[in-house]
Amino acid sequence: MAATGTRAFDGALFDIAVPPPAVRLPGVTMAGFRYRVPEHMEIAMVAHPSVTVLVDLGEDEELLYDAGGRPGRGSVVIGLLPGALRASARRGACLQIRLEPTVAAAVLGASAGLSGTVVSLEDVWGRDAEHVEDRLRAAGSWDARFTVVADILGRRLGERPRIDPEVAHSWRRTYASRGRVRVEGLAHEVGWSRKRLSARFHSQLGIPPKRAARLVRFDHAAHLLAAGRSPVGVAAECGYVDQSHLHREVREFAGLTPAGVAVAPWLEVDDVAWPASSVARR
Repeated sequence: MAATGTRAFDGALFDIAVPPPAVRLPGVTMAGFRYRVPEHMEIAMVAHPSVTVLVDLGEDEELLYDAGGRPGRGSVVIGLLPGALRASARRGACLQIRLEPTVAAAVLGASAGLSGTVVSLEDVWGRDAEHVEDRLRAAGSWDARFTVVADILGRRLGERPRIDPEVAHSWRRTYASRGRVRVEGLAHEVGWSRKRLSARFHSQLGIPPKRAARLVRFDHAAHLLAAGRSPVGVAAECGYVDQSHLHREVREFAGLTPAGVAVAPWLEVDDVAWPASSVARR
């Protein structure tokens, strides 16, 4: 998920830490946030082509969230396309983990990556969730926390059955093409029928391949808009039929107009928290 403040968002109120290359895992990006705001600041979570895990590390002020009118608190797993989602926090710290859908299916289980799913980390990992939180709170630095997460996820990747190589290939191609790939072409590449690829992709990643391509394309378009590109130019570069098509897609995925996306402040945080991703998008 990308974040956009809905009131007085100020990136200066956040200290952001990123892991060193030595503790990074393929398909996993992490960032640590320590925040100090005078009152709970609501943040709108915008659709992103990854499954997001927010680990609440606050001692007194828990992370609060509301998913379509269903409130929750503490650590949470946010699946693809969760719909209307708001989070708020005041003091404390949070570790955000972005998992490529292929990795999420392996370390969290397919149910955690289902489109529209927002569940507590405890519901996904059971008692292990509290153990993970305790280890991360006890760690003496962000680098130590990143190492703990890399160890936990690395072990789970080794224990869980992996998804079909054909599905993994199809996701990688979808992401690398920025969503400009047809399901028929992917099926031909992996030697499957379109029907079989769509069914396996959906069952293992929680989203049909065509909708996955739309999500990836939206993410690229949204960042171009936020970088100051015109809607007309973005529509042409990203492969939308016209500006109206772009408008409809942005409205569906972000609940905003292209003009609203253009002034949304999430890149102020994204370029610091996810530097490798920011470079790849340009």
